[in-house]
Amino acid sequence: MAMRPIIGIFGGCFDPPHLGHLALARAAVKHFAFDELHVIVVADAAHKTFEAPATDRLELARLTFAESLVELRALVALDRHRYTVDALEAYGYDDPIFLIGADELAALPTWREPERVLELARLGVAARPGYEPPLTSPRVELFELEPHPISSSEIRRRAGAGEPLGGLVVPAVADYIEAHGLYARL
Repeated sequence: MAMRPIIGIFGGCFDPPHLGHLALARAAVKHFAFDELHVIVVADAAHKTFEAPATDRLELARLTFAESLVELRALVALDRHRYTVDALEAYGYDDPIFLIGADELAALPTWREPERVLELARLGVAARPGYEPPLTSPRVELFELEPHPISSSEIRRRAGAGEPLGGLVVPAVADYIEAHGLYARL
């Protein structure tokens, strides 16, 4: 009997993706030994607004993940579902591990159909050392991630002010943001 592949899913707005996102993906790949990592760029999330168009965010995610995670198959795709539960139901994964940060675990009760999300996927929660989860379940597994004090909002602010983005995003993302005038203040 063939073993089923271990699929990780890392969804988000990625407006823009940064080195903290990449560190989370790498730590999860190491911890869970994924066969594939599916990076899902949410086109229009129910809970957030975006500054960059979905097509640009998709390219930024491709530049960050597909070109950096060469040790496994990293698929980057655009998702038109507004809610995680809808995306998980539509794609029909076989018990994937959906990656989130510890702050998102605390907000899980506010998600649409959180119990159904836990039926459709296990949660891989990136937690700083010593973190105690607000929710324990056999469907939730913590993995350690050293804190990365980087935020997409700070990157957007810096890009808008014409400040360098070195050390915050992969070089190809910084080049793309500059070449396409993303986050420029009008």
